Amino acid sequence: MNPAQDPAKIRNIAIIAHVDHGKTTLVDGLMKQSQTFRDNQAEMSQSLIMDSGDQEKERGITITAKVTAVQHGDYRVNIIDTPGHADFSGEVERTLNLADGCLLIVDAQEGPMPQTKFVLGKALAAELKPIVIINKIDKPGSRIKEVEDELADLFLELAVHEDQLHYPVYYAIGRAGKAWTTPPADSESDADLEVIFDAIVKEIPAPKVELDKPFQMLVTALGHDTFKGKYAIGRITRGGVKPGDQVALCKKDGTITKAKVDNVFMSRGVSKFEVPGGIAGDIVQLTGISDAQIGETIADVNEPEALPTIEVEAPTLRIYLGPNTSPFKGQEGEFNTSRQISERLKKELETNVGLQVEEDGIGFTVAGKGELHLGVLIETMRREGYEFEVGRPQVVTREEDGKTMEPIEEVLIEVPAEHVGAVQMELGQRRATLKEQFASPKGVTKLVYEMPTRALLGMRNILLTNTKGTIVMNSLTIGYEEQGSALQQLRPGVLISFMTGTSTPYSLQNAEARGTTFIGPAEKVYAGQIIGLNTRSEDMEINICRPKQLTNMRTSSSDGVVQLTPPTIFSLEQCLDFLENDELLEVTPKNLRLRKKELDPNKRKRAK
Repeated sequence: MNPAQDPAKIRNIAIIAHVDHGKTTLVDGLMKQSQTFRDNQAEMSQSLIMDSGDQEKERGITITAKVTAVQHGDYRVNIIDTPGHADFSGEVERTLNLADGCLLIVDAQEGPMPQTKFVLGKALAAELKPIVIINKIDKPGSRIKEVEDELADLFLELAVHEDQLHYPVYYAIGRAGKAWTTPPADSESDADLEVIFDAIVKEIPAPKVELDKPFQMLVTALGHDTFKGKYAIGRITRGGVKPGDQVALCKKDGTITKAKVDNVFMSRGVSKFEVPGGIAGDIVQLTGISDAQIGETIADVNEPEALPTIEVEAPTLRIYLGPNTSPFKGQEGEFNTSRQISERLKKELETNVGLQVEEDGIGFTVAGKGELHLGVLIETMRREGYEFEVGRPQVVTREEDGKTMEPIEEVLIEVPAEHVGAVQMELGQRRATLKEQFASPKGVTKLVYEMPTRALLGMRNILLTNTKGTIVMNSLTIGYEEQGSALQQLRPGVLISFMTGTSTPYSLQNAEARGTTFIGPAEKVYAGQIIGLNTRSEDMEINICRPKQLTNMRTSSSDGVVQLTPPTIFSLEQCLDFLENDELLEVTPKNLRLRKKELDPNKRKRAK
């Protein structure tokens, strides 16, 4: 595939949507139908080709934005696949400036969701030309006409100018690689994605460029491999670049350093290929500029003008992350010192633009866009062999006119009618305001609430339990208001191990009589570790390591086999939700252990 030498033959599009509405699946179809892969290549039989990370595959979501490209006739189409979660909004914001248009994908049953509103608002503010695709039209609950009306209302609310109210609509089944200009009478009828390709070429404008001006490019993403080192990825805004060119790197602090471009690469499918050069409008990957950071400008060495840096929304949640201080420290992880954790967080800051890190004693305060954003970072570090401890997530407040302001979220909940009472009771305790409630077909009730971000912490697990796992919940930060009074503790107390040792079935049987246990028999525990949830509101110390006293007496009941209930095992996000202010989560590659900050029981009592 030859790079286009004419900017008029280049199309740059971002694919935006709410989570799970089918962005990545549609990109798969576009790549397969444009003969990006040979018929015998493994990718032809794969799905979610662009979700390359381990956690992306396991969670079934897109975490980092990916750039790919396909050839359609004479046109080179650069496609940016963006995440659908509000927690990764930094990824969306930094990549939208690569595009001139966007494909907005909406589920034919769910319609526009909170994240649809967020990403569309950002795209329209960036003046991207939208093409709407109503996807999954073969779903039994598909309601195309209502979704079209909901989209019209959304565009009316978000449009920056009148031109944006006129947008083409297409109908698709992304999984089957089919699309139509009008809703088909039969979704089984023959079709492909040709109408989408034609729409991209016809509707999306070619990049506005200045070919005869000196080279200039904003670094929007970074790549890395052991062969070529760091790749600076971005869209050329003016001029051109080729291997061997001397360039200037305009740093964020205003300084300028000189560098030389070693190679110029472009994307194709999931791989990249070397090209003799790139021109304005192209999305390229440059090697040789090892100091480049996201948001900095690479420019002509004789005219080093910096482009405006990328502004990303402020974090809403922060968490303490520091070296492990438990009695088991250093036993399960490869990297456990403050210096090693610091270096890893600095490396993360290079590519994770929504993250902020500050030193906090021997540890660090890490701020991000939400629990999922921070959870993905913690899980990534854990898998790389790091051992550390984290505190309870706290909301990031800000001062305005002498008042403390806290973030407010809009929460959209879908739940079967029989569980509405349980949801309303839980949200009532958290001082949430009900804005809307309406019943949709098939016995599902939609509830829209507004509530402080801090009241959301720990709520998802409780609602999943109370609704037998049937709830669908999405939230989006909508602004700030003055901080309200503290919320009461809604969680019961915990069972705490009284001593260090190995748990015994006999002791666990006693613990089960007092609540729910988090550990099984023959597990190593230490004094101060949380081993279960109490049925009462106060914490209780319990000796979990006491063996059964053996005597000469024999009775028919004393030698019975101990019957234990299987322990409750929390995921990482559930552990973060569970924590209170005086507790920590010990994270190692092998285990997640909940514990009290103060392990000594006497000091804990005095602190109260």
